[in-house]
Formats: sequence, structure tokens, C-alpha cells
Amino acid sequence: MKKVLLVDDDVDFCEATKLLLESKGCEVVLAYDGKEGLEKTRAARPDLVILDVMMPEMNGYDVCVVLKADQKLKKIPVILLTAVDQALFKTTYTKTMGLMTEADDYIAKPVEPGELVRRVEDLLSKK
Repeated sequence: MKKVLLVDDDVDFCEATKLLLESKGCEVVLAYDGKEGLEKTRAARPDLVILDVMMPEMNGYDVCVVLKADQKLKKIPVILLTAVDQALFKTTYTKTMGLMTEADDYIAKPVEPGELVRRVEDLLSKK
């Protein structure tokens, strides 16, 4: 069973996505901010990390940079999942920042459940 770590400060999104991925045979670990996400990545060693960008404590871009710089964690695929496209005029985050993080995929919110599952399964099949 593949283990997926979902890091997002939206509790409802986390619970719904957890149920969706579990229905596809994944074990899902949840974290609700960037620092907790880093800690759980180190502890749980997931097969894939899904990271929201705009979060308290540490944003997803920074978490991704730390993961990709760590020799033990850098091979874990990372999907950045964000509403940055919708919030461009309200935030200092940019899509270019996301592309500079070495993330393995970048998905704009809101994401169709089927599309998210397809991208997760695609990255897990390459691992």
C-alpha cells in the first residue's frame, strides 16, 4: 500500500481528499501546516507528498525546497496543490515560485477529484 502525506491547513479538504485517496488503496497521513508536514515526512517516509502552498508556519514552497535539498527525502515525489492562480492579486506567492521548487507536479485548486487521483497514481507508478 502506497503512503501519501497530505499537508493542507483546510481541514475539510484534508478529510475529503483522505477519503478519496483511501478509496483508491492509499494510506493517507495528514498534516495541517508546513512544519508539521516536514516532521511527518521525516517520520513517516511517505511515497508521495501533496503540499498546499499557502499555509501557516511554513509555506509549501519552502517545505518543498527543504525536502528536495535533503538527501534522504529528495526522491519523494511532491505535488504542489494551490489556489495561487486564483489569489494572484491578493498574495505575494507566484506560480513561478512554485516552478522553482523542483516539485514533481503543480496543480491549481480547485482540483477535480478524478484529476488529483490521476496525477497521484501517475507519480506513484513512477516510484
